[in-house]
Amino acid sequence: MILLEINNRYIEKTLSGIFKNAKFERVDITVADFDGVLFHISNPNEDKSKVRVSMSMNFYKQLQSHGADELLKREYGSYLTDPEPGFNITLLFDLENLPADHEELVKKVGLLKRNCFASVFEKYFNFLDEESTNHERAVINYRDDETLYVDAQKDRVTVIFSTLFKEYDDMVISKIFMQEFKESRRTAQQAPQVLFSHKDPPSELSGTDAKTGDNIGYITFVLERRHTNAQARDNTINLIHTLRNYLHYHIKCSKAYIHSHMRAKTVDFIKILNRAKQTPKTAEKKTITGKTFIQRS
Repeated sequence: MILLEINNRYIEKTLSGIFKNAKFERVDITVADFDGVLFHISNPNEDKSKVRVSMSMNFYKQLQSHGADELLKREYGSYLTDPEPGFNITLLFDLENLPADHEELVKKVGLLKRNCFASVFEKYFNFLDEESTNHERAVINYRDDETLYVDAQKDRVTVIFSTLFKEYDDMVISKIFMQEFKESRRTAQQAPQVLFSHKDPPSELSGTDAKTGDNIGYITFVLERRHTNAQARDNTINLIHTLRNYLHYHIKCSKAYIHSHMRAKTVDFIKILNRAKQTPKTAEKKTITGKTFIQRS
């Protein structure tokens, strides 16, 4: 199965071209990403020697309460500046004073959205290391009607995604898809436990305002210390924060695959029907006067 990229390739490609050639040109580009995230690459105050990259997230304030500002300061340092109006985060770059390893900087900018998500996971991974239970569950409304829940117990971190299925067959395919996650754990013992519940939220969310309904699904990941330790946590965050988009992407791919095979089978059946048609037999006959005519059977 295809893993979605955790970076924004278009942001990287655009910045790489600007930084590599140090082009002092006007730039004004808006880029959309998953989860309603928007990027804006532009020149502040029409100053072509500077480029800023801004990002807006509808749920950024919720991430701020879990240390997003501190994590971004750690990752981007002096490049952080006052946010552009209408955006939550802005990075500012001086084309006349770029670092020698600007390609590494470009890659880091492409991970801006990922690093925002990382704040909540790092916080609760640290709770697990400290065996701390004196905290509240994190609730991130990352999409309309869809929520991410993160909580830490003494021996594990539980990550729950609620997701909305707009069509009934999406739910059917998702159940099959999540079953494959369970089966794969038999051969990959180090993989986390994955649970899927339909209509009703899992027991961890009992007593909360978690939504119920025929088109609601809950995906639960149980992360143990081997998934959250210092050596593995970055990879865990990379994989798990794209889970919702990963699932829906593969649902759409599965439906496209099924439809293409249905169309191919329909074409085959039409060919068989066409071969089964009988062609009428014709015979040329003559009348008593010598005129000819064709008799069809």
